[in-house]
Amino acid sequence: MSIKSKLKIESVGMFLVSIFYVVVGILCFFVLATDFRLIHVGIIGIFSLITAYGVFKKRFWAMWSAIILLFIVTVFSATMLYFLSGKDFILGLTSVAYLILTWIFTAYLAAKRENLGS
Repeated sequence: MSIKSKLKIESVGMFLVSIFYVVVGILCFFVLATDFRLIHVGIIGIFSLITAYGVFKKRFWAMWSAIILLFIVTVFSATMLYFLSGKDFILGLTSVAYLILTWIFTAYLAAKRENLGS
């Protein structure tokens, strides 16, 4: 019996979108736990977990949550890249990767939004 049948996954792509947002949410809370001054990272983590829940449960509001998160992540990543500007290569690369993956998964979610129901 495969994991797909155990979890009743209808769309592997939507499941991957949900997993992405869960992983990002957990990582954001890990970063927040290391430094409580980074409350904005905690807010991104909360929105990520809410979006993951909405995508996994196929809620209609999940698309709107992902769009809000897309704007937050875009501003956050652009700000990080501006202020780092070559000072920390690994953090800058991570910020770019996070931005690109967020855009990709949001575009996929927008393309498959008819799978989001009630």
